[in-house]
Amino acid sequence: MDWRDTVVAAETSLRDAIVRIDNCATQLALVLDAQQKLVGTLSDGDVRRAVLRDVSLDTPVAQVMNRCPITARASSSQCEQLALMRRNVIHHLPLLDEQQHVVGLSTLDALTGIIERPNWVVLMAGGLGERLRPLTESCPKPMLTIAGKPILECILEKFVEQGFRNFFLSVNYLANVVRDHFGDGSRWGVRIQYLEENKRLGTAGALSLLTTRPEHPILVMNGDLLTQARFDGLLQFHSEHDAAATMTVREYDFQVPYGVVRMNGSKIACIDEKPVHNFYVNAGIYAISPSALDRIPSDTFYDMPTLFEELIAAEETTAAFPLREYWLDIGRMEEFERAQHEWPSHTGNIA
Repeated sequence: MDWRDTVVAAETSLRDAIVRIDNCATQLALVLDAQQKLVGTLSDGDVRRAVLRDVSLDTPVAQVMNRCPITARASSSQCEQLALMRRNVIHHLPLLDEQQHVVGLSTLDALTGIIERPNWVVLMAGGLGERLRPLTESCPKPMLTIAGKPILECILEKFVEQGFRNFFLSVNYLANVVRDHFGDGSRWGVRIQYLEENKRLGTAGALSLLTTRPEHPILVMNGDLLTQARFDGLLQFHSEHDAAATMTVREYDFQVPYGVVRMNGSKIACIDEKPVHNFYVNAGIYAISPSALDRIPSDTFYDMPTLFEELIAAEETTAAFPLREYWLDIGRMEEFERAQHEWPSHTGNIA
């Protein structure tokens, strides 16, 4: 990566800066003035906080950037840079020369390699996939192939790339197909265990099959999703908000196909022609703290939204993590066909 590819100007729109961050895969943009001096940084976290505040994507970066980023001298050693990042719990460190010009960008991954993460990952792979019949009559939905690989393998590899090594696969329908393909995970250099559902337990009920309580928050993901999400970003967000449970959410626009008539009694107040309504919807990826797992009943069908509802009722902290990266739920035939064309381009494996 060339640090110059991360540079934006203070007047750059938030929308264009997001494109730059995503294209560079750095989770950070450097905001420089005309003299190439650093005036701020825009992190992936800054973007998500702006989205949650409903900041317009046309807003200049200057209004949402971090104006006081931590920096280091370009002459500092890698050991000094690494220590500074660890002390401040940051992943990026702009490097400045004597005149305060940016001359480089040090990253935690570059200095340490991919960090092995202790967090368990639970992938839900027990669904029936009824809307994808006849493809799922002899193959569980997560094992349908996209660009030559099962969906579940695409998911697993994304987690492995980001340093996760401990996996649990929740299986039910045609469980042997999943087991025969993944085994104990040694082919990917990871450990895979199986949560055997003797009956359907829902998107959270299978977590009651964990025989020991984890020491760290766990990640839970539906086994029919394709995404380029940064799971470390989700965990950091979860920690920052001291949440019992965090749900990833996606923006969803719905356009009413008619003119909406707003009335005051029998009098027409106004007419909105085909208005667009914007919502956040559940994206099927979660970070769950160990304490929240105690609420999940054993041997009972129990969906993840129910867990969140109970936590909210108990006034425990729940958080919504806006997902900006590529995401596709393969629930119907049209999404399955769409994934065949889109996913290779997002992974760089274009035939």
